[in-house]
Amino acid sequence: MADLKFNTFDAFADEDGAQKGKLANQAEKVHVRVQQRNGRKCITTVAGLADDLDIKKICKAFKKNFSCNGAVQNDEESGEVIQLSGDQRTNVMEFLVDQEICHSEEIVLHGF
Repeated sequence: MADLKFNTFDAFADEDGAQKGKLANQAEKVHVRVQQRNGRKCITTVAGLADDLDIKKICKAFKKNFSCNGAVQNDEESGEVIQLSGDQRTNVMEFLVDQEICHSEEIVLHGF
């Protein structure tokens, strides 16, 4: 019984960027996550947008098009992160592709 080997799959490996060989690819992607607040409330975060983009203008366009509140937060690891109220993952992905800010292959949706 002592020599049983269990699968060492880490479900949150992409969260840390700890997967071997994919660390460089993860840095180039745009991560769209949803975080549960309390009860039914949730927050959508958009991280990994290019540095040459005007993040505040993109946040303003998100707020206007999705009719939700939003803010730009500075993070040590991810740089500037856009926070939007509600589950806006699909809306954000469609907006980024339609406005040609990034390609659909560069966007990673996380959450539920």
